[in-house]
Amino acid sequence: MSLEAVYKRNEHHRGSKSGWLRAAVLGANDGLVSNASLLIGVAAAGRSSFLAVAGIAGIAAGAMAMAVGEYISVKSQADIETSDREMEREHLEADPAGELEELTQIYQERGLPRQLAEQVAVTLTEKGALEAHLRDELGQHESNMAKPLAASLASMISFALGATIPLIGALMGGTTTKVTLIILFTLVGLLSTGIVSSKLTGAPVIRASLRVLIGGSLGMAITAGIGALAHI
Repeated sequence: MSLEAVYKRNEHHRGSKSGWLRAAVLGANDGLVSNASLLIGVAAAGRSSFLAVAGIAGIAAGAMAMAVGEYISVKSQADIETSDREMEREHLEADPAGELEELTQIYQERGLPRQLAEQVAVTLTEKGALEAHLRDELGQHESNMAKPLAASLASMISFALGATIPLIGALMGGTTTKVTLIILFTLVGLLSTGIVSSKLTGAPVIRASLRVLIGGSLGMAITAGIGALAHI
C-alpha cells in the first residue's frame, strides 16, 4: 500500500478532526455556560424584564468573541507550522547530507535497523525530502495541520447554538420559574454536548458527560450567587 493510501485511510481517524472538533465542543460548552450564567445572574438580580435582550446580546457578543479568539489562536499555530516548514526547507538546502542522516536516525529510534533505516530515508527523500522531514521529524501532515477558518466557524456556530438553549428556557418560564427552566435547559444541553463529544472523540460517555455537567453547573452556581448578592 502506498504512503498516500495510508494517509488517506488515516483521515478517517478522529485525530484528523481534532482542530474543528475541539473548537466546536468548546464553543457549545462556552455558549451554554456563559449565556446561562448571564441569564441566571440577571434573573437572580431581579431584572427578568431584561432577560431577552441580555440573552440575545450574549449570543451575539459571545459568538463573535469565540470566532475571533479561535481564529487568532489557531492562526498562531498555523504561523508556527509555516515557520517550521521554511526553517526545514533552509536546512535541507544548506546540509542535505546532514538532514538525510537525521532522518535515518529518526527511523532507527523507531526500531528499524541501520541499513533499513538508511534505505527508507533515501527512498522518502527522493520522493519528497521536505514532506518526509515535516511528517517524521516535526509531525506535520495535512490531516492534522491547523485550520484557522474552520476552527473559527465551528466555534462561532456551536457557541450560538449552545447559547440559544438557556435563552429558550428563559423565555418559556414565568417570573418565578425562569431560573429553574434556564438551569434545566442548560443541564440538558450540557448533557447532550457531553454525549455528542464522547461519540465524536471515542471517550467514555459517562466520564465526558459528567465532566461537562460538573464544570457547567459550577459556573452557573457561582454566577447565580453573584447575581443574588447584586440583588441584595
